[in-house]
Amino acid sequence: MQDDARFEDGGEKPLNLGAFDGDDLKVLSALAQDAVFPISEMRWQAAERRFALLLNRFRWEDSGRDRHGAERVQSILVIENVQRVASQGIDRSDKEMILSLLSIDWQEGEDANGALELVLAGDGGIRLEVEALEVSLRDVTRPYRAPSGKAPEHDLS
Repeated sequence: MQDDARFEDGGEKPLNLGAFDGDDLKVLSALAQDAVFPISEMRWQAAERRFALLLNRFRWEDSGRDRHGAERVQSILVIENVQRVASQGIDRSDKEMILSLLSIDWQEGEDANGALELVLAGDGGIRLEVEALEVSLRDVTRPYRAPSGKAPEHDLS
């Protein structure tokens, strides 16, 4: 029997995780929270029905943060089975724009289809209508020290 991945499983190793249901996606969303990426690092491959982002992901799962400081890592977020992509609050003509991912939300539809929403800071978002939920998150570089030197913080008020 295979156990589901847990948040702590990432530890000091590169991540390579997949999500095929809403519970899996919550783990990926938590790991991708506060990732930043230039707008130029989004790819919609309509013929392959794939949408991909190259993220600079904060390593929330890193248990060694007290020892070596806050780290980021480049990761690829890939969404398969994409039928349609729409965005809001993003100026796609501004090739210098840096976006910040707050969460990945799943809205289940009939059968296996539904919509993924990539919620961005600043009231922006990307909506992906999918035939079936299939998302992967894979680290593709070694971790590097976060430029800010600290973990992202959120004002909860």
